[in-house]
Amino acid sequence: MTSPTSGEQDASPPTNWEEALRENQRWLRCVILARVGEPQAVDEVFQEVSLAAVSQRAPLADPSKVGPWLYQLAVRQSLMYRRKAGRRRKLVDRYVERLPGGDGRDGDGRAEDPLAWLLADERRKLVRQALASLARRDAEILLLKYTEDWSYIQLAEHLGIGHSAIEARLHRARQRLRSELVQLEVVEARG
Repeated sequence: MTSPTSGEQDASPPTNWEEALRENQRWLRCVILARVGEPQAVDEVFQEVSLAAVSQRAPLADPSKVGPWLYQLAVRQSLMYRRKAGRRRKLVDRYVERLPGGDGRDGDGRAEDPLAWLLADERRKLVRQALASLARRDAEILLLKYTEDWSYIQLAEHLGIGHSAIEARLHRARQRLRSELVQLEVVEARG
C-alpha cells in the first residue's frame, strides 16, 4: 500500500470518530436501549459501538453517511450483546436451580411518598412492558421520536430511510403502542 503523495488528495477527509460519536451519542443510546431493553447495558453496548467505529479500517466514502453507518453498527452490537446476555442468563438460571432456597433477589428504590412511587413505578413497568411487546424497530423509532424529540427529517437522515417511510413507520408504531397500552389498561380505548 502506498501513501498519498503531496499532490494527491483523498476524496474525503478521514472521519473524526471522537466527534462523530459525541454528536450522535444521545440518539445512539436510545437505539441501543430499544434494542437491548436493559438500561444498565446501554453504556457497555455504546462502548462496543465506539470501539468498533474507531477500529474500523476502511474510511467512509461519504461523510454524510456517518449517522446511518453508526445506526447499523449500534444495531449489530445490540444484537451481539443480547446473544451474550441470553447465554449468560441461561448459565445463571442453571446455577440458581441447583441452589437450595430460591433466588434471593429483592427490589430496591425508595421515595418520600411510597404510594406515589409505587403508582409511578407500576405505570413505568406497564409502559416498558408495552414497549417490549412491540417489534424492536417500532420501539426504537418511538424512543428516538419522543425521547430525543427528533423531526421526521432527522429520523430519516439518521436511519437512512425516506421521509414517507418514517411517517408510515411512526404511525403504525403509535397505533401498536396504543393498543398495547389499552390491553394493559394504562390508557382507555378510544370510542
